[in-house]
Amino acid sequence: MRIHRSTLSLLLAAALTAACQQQGPTKEELEAAKNTVVCTNADERIVVRFEDAEARLLMPDGTRVILYQVPSGSGIRYLNGLMELRGKGMELDLTREQTVLHLKCKPYEIPKKE
Repeated sequence: MRIHRSTLSLLLAAALTAACQQQGPTKEELEAAKNTVVCTNADERIVVRFEDAEARLLMPDGTRVILYQVPSGSGIRYLNGLMELRGKGMELDLTREQTVLHLKCKPYEIPKKE
């Protein structure tokens, strides 16, 4: 079967149009973004998602770490025996192997789909 150029062009245009009409972020993505912050220290980036008395960290090397919420006199405090995350607002400290990283955080923004 032979397809004419004009038919092929119409098929490609329809496919591109359908791809461009994708919806924005899903409800689940929007809900997750509300509880997620992106933190930096020097050139390192750590993504933290707060959920159900846990802080789930995505470390710069791709390692995933779960910290568990514990009572704090002020601010937040999460730990797992090896690491501790504590602070207030968007200023957090992550302690690992007796080294404290001062993190500057901002709310996570969902990347725009093109």
